Amino acid sequence: MDEPSLQKRTPAEPQLRVPDTSLRASDADRDRVADILRDAFAEGRLTTEEHSERLDGVYAAKTLGELEPFVRDLPAGRASAAAPARTAHAYPSGPSGENPNLIGILGGAERKGRWRVGHRINAVAVMGGIVIDLTEATFTAPELVINCTAVMGGVQITVPENVTVRGGGVVGIMGGSDIKAHESEEPGAPVVRVTGFAFWGGVEAKRKAGKRLKPRGSAELDG
Repeated sequence: MDEPSLQKRTPAEPQLRVPDTSLRASDADRDRVADILRDAFAEGRLTTEEHSERLDGVYAAKTLGELEPFVRDLPAGRASAAAPARTAHAYPSGPSGENPNLIGILGGAERKGRWRVGHRINAVAVMGGIVIDLTEATFTAPELVINCTAVMGGVQITVPENVTVRGGGVVGIMGGSDIKAHESEEPGAPVVRVTGFAFWGGVEAKRKAGKRLKPRGSAELDG
């Protein structure tokens, strides 16, 4: 077999896709690099003078390529200092979502499917049950407070896995709560805060694996 044939059979090496460092940097890109510098300073990797000098340079940078040198010698910066930041969640300029009052007395009530949720939900379960499923909902406010009252009944809340969930605001009297707290790593992710009380009842809030809230543009939300 001649040499040209061997060359034809040799598989080509995979081509790595390198981020375009000439792209203009956003405020989110600068903040992300500034966070890396802050952590490096707290760990003792940078002196006060180095941290201050680099920080000034970060906020003066105009492109992703100009940001990269400031964290190139830091562990967290090796991942990809010039990679574009993840798209932040956006919300409409004014309130446009639903703020329902869900009441289940000797029965049940539920809210699920595709809907636009506002900034507050009141849920009252008296010898009954309430189901609040937010996995397909559109969040129109950065924080949603769900105020629960469970008397010999229960309230079950399900949210997307990339939403921040905060509890600790439910008082249990011969009852209790099971709030699976979680801090989302995505910028601007909605916060679901669960409050209220349970008397001989319970309140549960958990994330559903595989269900993720996708960032939406302001134009889409306003439409």
